[in-house]
Amino acid sequence: MNIAPLSPASGIGRFYKKSAKIIRFVRQGCTNRPFYHIVVTERRKNQHQPVIEQVGTFDPLPNQYNERLVSFNFERIRYWLGQGAHMSIPAAELLGISGLLPIHPRTYMTAWRNRQKTAAANESVEENETAKEKN
Repeated sequence: MNIAPLSPASGIGRFYKKSAKIIRFVRQGCTNRPFYHIVVTERRKNQHQPVIEQVGTFDPLPNQYNERLVSFNFERIRYWLGQGAHMSIPAAELLGISGLLPIHPRTYMTAWRNRQKTAAANESVEENETAKEKN
């Protein structure tokens, strides 16, 4: 039985070679104080190796106004997506929240879990209050 090799047009072969770029986070900062650069880099490179281009920043810890600061260069992100660059899931979530991409399904699941947790906490508080009122 002969098995034919995959043709370049059969799937990911040709596209994968051209799109060996990825948009992802590179962690900066120090212990217990992360700060991320959003960069375009080669897919196979380590996060601490030189990058092609930095296209944004993300500070995940809230500041004094309870804000998490994010900055993007949308023009360059669109350019790299047009060149066939892939995206990591955290970067896709952040760009979905910002409005450049559709909202990532994981964002919906996180919001749903947070609502469930809040509802359960509110129920337990109400039960405790009614128990105190009865006594």
